[in-house]
Amino acid sequence: MQSKTIKYRVYDLLNNESHTIGSKIVQGSIIALILLNAISLIFESIPEVKIEYAPFFVQFNLFSVLFFSIEYVLRMWSISCDERFNKPFLGRLKYAFTSMQLIDLLAILPFYLSFVHVDLRILRLLRVFRLLRVFKVAKYVSALAIVMTVLKRKAGELAIAAFLLVFLLLIASTAIYYAENSSQPEAFSSIPDSMWWSVITICTVGYGDIYPITVLGKVIGGILAVIGIGFFALPTGIISSGFTEVLEERKEKKAIADQLVKEKDALESCPCCGKPID
Repeated sequence: MQSKTIKYRVYDLLNNESHTIGSKIVQGSIIALILLNAISLIFESIPEVKIEYAPFFVQFNLFSVLFFSIEYVLRMWSISCDERFNKPFLGRLKYAFTSMQLIDLLAILPFYLSFVHVDLRILRLLRVFRLLRVFKVAKYVSALAIVMTVLKRKAGELAIAAFLLVFLLLIASTAIYYAENSSQPEAFSSIPDSMWWSVITICTVGYGDIYPITVLGKVIGGILAVIGIGFFALPTGIISSGFTEVLEERKEKKAIADQLVKEKDALESCPCCGKPID
């Protein structure tokens, strides 16, 4: 019984929807540590600062990893208090594969992988995952939570838009390769090499390092640039509609909750004088 009580207390402290003072203190501490990690990562990229404060960065990263590791373990242990994940094994397994728990795992994973004998180049790449600690803030900030809800809800539509982008990229790269290869064999040596030009043209950036010189190539480039402007309106519209839906739902839920509170107060009050009934 005592163990169960401790588990519920831990769950309450780590629960993002809890409004207890202890929970707010814990969540505030986690947010502060996440932001400090982001600042540390930025300053660590400056060679002079990294050399001078190397011991501090190592110790701070070690402390952060241990802190987030303990948080991860405690979340996995106490999550069975949640009705959605109340099964001891399957519930925890399901929770482990939620987006936020995966982010939590990837944020601490590079540290533990450093003890495994793997290619050091892979370890350098995995350091990028330290930046994922910043995304943990989404658990505690309601505005970021809305963004995550919108992205989850519109994942199917965004996936279709991404597929169309890849399809457009392949078509454009193939077309510009056959139009420009004979005139610029070094710049457009293959379809994969031509993809760089397609990406910067679709994004309407146009760095100017690679550009078409043939008439057909210029026509393809112009058409692709125009399509690129219109194409990026597609995911923008999808996300905008998602925000509208989520915000409308929140307004409706708030209105229903307020109405229920008013009805409850009316039932508990005297219909004649409006005073509470003892």
